[in-house]
Amino acid sequence: MYKRLSAILFPIATLLLIGALVWGYQENQEKNAILIKAENQYQRAFHDLSYHVDRLHNQLGNTLAVHSASTGSQRKGLVNVWRITSEAQNEINQLPLTMLPFSKTEEFLSRISNFSYQTAVRDLTKQPLTDGELKNLKELYNNAAEISKDLQGVQDKVISNRLRWMDVETALATDKEAKDNTIIDGFKTVDKKVGEYPELDWGPSVSSMYTKRSVKKLGGTPITAQNIKQKAAQFIGHHNGDVKVVENGRGTEWASFTAKAKGKKDESYTLDYTRNGGHLISYSCDRTLGQKSLGYKEARAESEKFLKDKGYPNMTAVSYDEYDNIGSLTFVNKQGDVLIYPEKVTVRVGLDNGQVTGLQASDYVYEREVDQKIPEPKLTVEQARKYLNSDFKEKYNRLALIKNELSEKVLTYEFGGSINGSDYRIYINAENGNEENIEEVRSNKPNNRQANEPVKQSRAKKNTL
Repeated sequence: MYKRLSAILFPIATLLLIGALVWGYQENQEKNAILIKAENQYQRAFHDLSYHVDRLHNQLGNTLAVHSASTGSQRKGLVNVWRITSEAQNEINQLPLTMLPFSKTEEFLSRISNFSYQTAVRDLTKQPLTDGELKNLKELYNNAAEISKDLQGVQDKVISNRLRWMDVETALATDKEAKDNTIIDGFKTVDKKVGEYPELDWGPSVSSMYTKRSVKKLGGTPITAQNIKQKAAQFIGHHNGDVKVVENGRGTEWASFTAKAKGKKDESYTLDYTRNGGHLISYSCDRTLGQKSLGYKEARAESEKFLKDKGYPNMTAVSYDEYDNIGSLTFVNKQGDVLIYPEKVTVRVGLDNGQVTGLQASDYVYEREVDQKIPEPKLTVEQARKYLNSDFKEKYNRLALIKNELSEKVLTYEFGGSINGSDYRIYINAENGNEENIEEVRSNKPNNRQANEPVKQSRAKKNTL
């Protein structure tokens, strides 16, 4: 009996063992193939990074070498600097440096990229490079030489010692032997040196991109949690005792307050305020939504009433979208006949009963200028219209204050219309006729919100608001 059982089980066990060995071998081969592919990608990105930083140094030198009156060559050089720097940034993003402090170098390259782009896109024949900008280029040229030299030093060690980037990833993930890793030490050295470079005057357009929004910029004196409790209770119509307040980021420039309260049935409220001045940043009411029974007109009417009651006068709706029985409207401040796009708020409305369930007002808070002076347009609407494409079919026009690529507030004529089968908003500078911005107006499906679209409307509402 045992002989018969063994005769049956032994071949089966042998086959299972062989199958397990084959499976394990294949799994190991696949794993090794993936590791080799990842290693090759890391090596390629690293060597390309070293190459492009060296090319950046050379291109900065070429830009400085041309005659100051040779604006065409300067622009070409700056465009190449922007392109090369963008490629270097992309290669850094492909390396396993997430947990490695390399932020100073990344920000340094980002500033070079933005500086070169903002300088190249302007008309250098009318606005030539200033002495300060030429001084910046010389400093960047010297800095790029040092970074390139240090990266090439790391590159030489990687090649001569056959170092692997997979070991860097493992060291960073496990925090083991990270201090003794040649590549990690090399990148830390580069980042430390970059952090010690003297701060350059990048100009207002570039510096504004890196200026962090802070409550220090807001007017008003710091207020207490008790003040916030009163503000929140008044905003939602609750008794003070029902509101709980928590301070965030105490002792930092990001200090703020969060107020929470319970409402009827399953409703709960959350409100965020700045510490300086107690400005409302956001409001939300979480509740279960019922079936949709309202449309755009009702949502807009409820939003306008809400904003007026809560102290946001002169707001004009400029876009509308729907998502999961929620209507989302963007309003901008209006001063006279001019729409001020930087000063905007977004209102969410439940389409079951018209209750406002959310308000996002951070842009309004940080961009608001009480005594803002809007210049008179130098061009008439007829003169500005001449700068449009002859095939553009205009539907409306209005004055709008927007931020251009240089982060400057400029007065424009906003022309809404269509061309090539799509709807657009084109912003023409009211002073010189430049095209400051072009936005495509998309007709979104109600259940397919595109939150990054600057201008959006629901499928049911294609008319400009």
